[in-house]
Amino acid sequence: MPVEENIALMKRWFKEVWNEGRVQTIYELMDANAIGIGQDPNGVIHGPAGFESLFSRMRGAFPDMKITLEDIFGSGDKVAVRWSAAMTHTGGHLGVPASNKPVRITGISVARIENGKINQGWDNWDQLGMMQQIANAAAATP
Repeated sequence: MPVEENIALMKRWFKEVWNEGRVQTIYELMDANAIGIGQDPNGVIHGPAGFESLFSRMRGAFPDMKITLEDIFGSGDKVAVRWSAAMTHTGGHLGVPASNKPVRITGISVARIENGKINQGWDNWDQLGMMQQIANAAAATP
């Protein structure tokens, strides 16, 4: 696929999966044998079902998650995205009781696109900062 189409695919991924919560888009845009590294502190993600598990935990904890794409560019079969997220911790799906406090994080995602689907993904995002904001908020809640 041309780089422009790969970039459009990643814009669609962030819009539909993360901002709109569309589970079916995970299965439409991710290859059945895709591998994800860095998204989940519990290990490597394998395929759409593995990603759906992470997605469900994150959206369960932060149902109002909104991701802003700060930068997006591609080269060959790869697309890089620098993003920020704003959300409210209203669910206990990460093992911490809901604090109802706002959380802001940033991250960088790189995806390899093959045959019109995400085949590999590498992410580096502020998981520690997210958990610190949750823990600090939870500790401050009487």
